[in-house]
Amino acid sequence: MIQLIQRLAYTFILIAIHYAGYAQNEITPGALWLDTDGKYINAHGGGVLKHEGIYYWYGEHKGDKNNAYVGITCYSSMDLVHWKNEGVALPVSSDPDSEITSGSVMERPKVVYNQKTQKFIMWFHLELKGQGYSAARTALAISDKPSGPFIYQQSFRPNAGQWPINFKENWKSSKPGEDSLKWWSDDWYQAVREGLYVRRDFEKGQMSRDMTIYVDEDGTAYHVHAAEENLTIHISELTDDYQNFTGRYVTVAPAGHNEAPAIFKRKGYYYMITSGCTGWDPNAARSFRAQSMFGPWEPLGNPCIGDQADLTFESQGTFILPMPGKRNEFIFMADRWRPENPKDGRYVWLPLKVEGGKPVLQWYDEWEINENK
Repeated sequence: MIQLIQRLAYTFILIAIHYAGYAQNEITPGALWLDTDGKYINAHGGGVLKHEGIYYWYGEHKGDKNNAYVGITCYSSMDLVHWKNEGVALPVSSDPDSEITSGSVMERPKVVYNQKTQKFIMWFHLELKGQGYSAARTALAISDKPSGPFIYQQSFRPNAGQWPINFKENWKSSKPGEDSLKWWSDDWYQAVREGLYVRRDFEKGQMSRDMTIYVDEDGTAYHVHAAEENLTIHISELTDDYQNFTGRYVTVAPAGHNEAPAIFKRKGYYYMITSGCTGWDPNAARSFRAQSMFGPWEPLGNPCIGDQADLTFESQGTFILPMPGKRNEFIFMADRWRPENPKDGRYVWLPLKVEGGKPVLQWYDEWEINENK
């Protein structure tokens, strides 16, 4: 009943917007995007969940610094264009001993709904206050409602004591002199490809930085994250309740230096778009394809075409969602980071198609979301 009332209230809001004279379905990538209160949307590095006809956009609240001083915000929409501020879904803690205390780093939140438990599950990248990016943990929060409040559970490094299922047996043993190899040398790259950092982190768990969650058609969920000093993507299976890891995971593009993974599925193929690692500066996106989430993953090159394709149109991907009303088309969500003024980071949303078995992204100054077309 509560959700029905919410949907009816939302319909009245959209009708009011229409008669106020500014109803539109256009997305303007890189422009300042305002919510229904006329304030800028503050939900960076985000992801979108659709639940019972309503879209929920979760993201990092940014201020004058990139660290978390407010928490994870939530916005709701029925058309992906007009967004209502639902408030802070997961606030930072005032307890200095909390892992999510004010000043920690809370990035790239992704929320999925678990049909079995009827819980909303949030995973995000967490760095502990005062430790830079050395903690490299994944963190879990749970809610009974899509807009929260989410209750923080724990953080950890995943897959402790587990080898990747695509790991060769002879890679499980350390090699003489591997710890003294010069970074970026050919020998070092080869050692990384043969599990140098997987072995190093085997006991305490694998690093987890930029991440996303993908739920397959059969309900199986996967945690996809940059690991091994951002050199390798790990794809990890989650338990049935989406609240832990099963221990089954694979490494993708070892030593490829990928981060910012985003996943979608089309006609039996899984596609992944990532970025390179150049700090807050944009770079050329990369794309991959596989017939199983556990691979093997085939590299497909840069999905972007046209001007500034080598910079992903000055942005970095964060999530991919289905295009409303259009089969086999998607929306690529990305952020245009501004580290000198983080709260002014802009959102770059672009239509994503697959042509010739490869994802394709091109720039539009403006484009329309219309479910009836």
